[in-house]
Amino acid sequence: MSDGARHIADDVELGEDVEIGANVVIHAGTKIGDGAVIQDNVVLGKQPKLGARSTSKGAALDPLEIGPGSAVCTGAIVFAGTRIGARSIVGDQAWVRERCEIGDEVVIGRAVCVENGVKIGHRTKIQSNAYVTAYSELEDDVFIAPCVVTTNDNFMGRTEARHELVKGPHVRRGARVGGGSILLPGIEIGEEAFVAAGALVTKDVPAGKLVAGLPARVWRDVPSEEMLED
Repeated sequence: MSDGARHIADDVELGEDVEIGANVVIHAGTKIGDGAVIQDNVVLGKQPKLGARSTSKGAALDPLEIGPGSAVCTGAIVFAGTRIGARSIVGDQAWVRERCEIGDEVVIGRAVCVENGVKIGHRTKIQSNAYVTAYSELEDDVFIAPCVVTTNDNFMGRTEARHELVKGPHVRRGARVGGGSILLPGIEIGEEAFVAAGALVTKDVPAGKLVAGLPARVWRDVPSEEMLED
């Protein structure tokens, strides 16, 4: 269906009471659950265009799925092969690539970039301008502050051997990462850990510890009153 203001492929599956704004493009096969909101200038189900030397998989992708009650806000792009759970939000101008698994009640803030193959657990919040590199995992109830940068390649493209070693950080349940922090490839942030703003995390962070500095080191325990309830 195309009416000059938006284009929706014929085989798109729309649930009941879905709101669709102006200038929206929804590619073939996309599935949108009941009560979802798709705001102006959104592109859904986009197929990736890969470079000749890309490390991303080039196989066929499943259709994009957006769960009931979720919202994709103005100017956002969400690729094919990704699944978004119920009541989640993809903020204005955010970018979510292929093969991502995003849970329920997740918040992806304005201009956040989520690269391919990322897993994001339920109720996790990623604030504006954060960069979540490919092959990262954020478990349930994680908090990522603005302008956090994650990385996945210690060789920065200079060896063929790196292809087997590319891995983003793994942020365990309830961990919090402060604004402007940098997480190096393959780092594990333990459950309920706290990374202070501006930290450079070069090694694993133990569960329940607060780290800060360049490079980050353990300063103290996270107070018990700040821990999540089971």
